[in-house]
Amino acid sequence: MTAQVEELPTGAEVMQHLVESAGAAHQPATDMADLAEVIRTLLAVEARRDTRVRLGGNLFDVVITSSGFQARGAVALMDEIQGGCGPVIEDPESGWFYWLVPPGSSARWAPHTHAVCLGAPHTITLPSLNRTAPPLPYWFRPSASDRLVPVEPLRQALAQLRPEPTPHAALAAQLGITT
Repeated sequence: MTAQVEELPTGAEVMQHLVESAGAAHQPATDMADLAEVIRTLLAVEARRDTRVRLGGNLFDVVITSSGFQARGAVALMDEIQGGCGPVIEDPESGWFYWLVPPGSSARWAPHTHAVCLGAPHTITLPSLNRTAPPLPYWFRPSASDRLVPVEPLRQALAQLRPEPTPHAALAAQLGITT
């Protein structure tokens, strides 16, 4: 009597069967494109290239103020509060500071006479990590992976020091907002 040997599927065939039987779960998650964009962005910044990022999501929002004398005083105050201020970008051409704050801050930001907070769908160009001096936008306080600028202490510092000129009118013009 001859035993008939059943042919076993190959490893590739088993994997293909598992993928096909998984149904909708094998489809990429809807937020995977966002994750891929975030990873590409962070790799570009780490590779010392300027890169444009969307605000909001899981990264950060941004508070915009002037970068004048009073705003520099707010950085010094945040240095004391945080033991070193979180990330701040200075754009010498516009005369603005961009304070990187926790994501979702723009949704909770109450109007402020000396600052504007923006989140999604706006974008910002992050300077390369090695740019720490003008003339182009640069890291006035370098980005550290473990901190952002806390919103409430920043609001209080800005209310106390009142950096001028305020960014409201210039931002409205840049964003095409009319009143």
